[in-house]
Amino acid sequence: MGVTMRFLAGAAALCALAGCGGDEAAAVIAVPPPPPPGVSAETAAADQACLRDVAAATGNAEVSVVSSTFAEAGTEVLVLVGGTGTWSCTAYSDGTTAGIQSLTG
Repeated sequence: MGVTMRFLAGAAALCALAGCGGDEAAAVIAVPPPPPPGVSAETAAADQACLRDVAAATGNAEVSVVSSTFAEAGTEVLVLVGGTGTWSCTAYSDGTTAGIQSLTG
């Protein structure tokens, strides 16, 4: 069984177990898509961290990656945010981000 199938089977089992309790609300598990071909796992993780934090900082969930430049010290990610323009973000290997700022004048 491939890694993806094992992961999906495990996620399905967790979802099934979440329904075994009392009247608690069922947990929703969001599974990020696998990185596109040619994109490293590090870059994909940096992209997701910046998308998450730029969306939170701007209050706008309409975010998409324009470009990413991987570096050991921190990956620079440019994010297009709805109608507000392009934002910059630096993502680190521990999942944190910094330097979120608008590049639109």
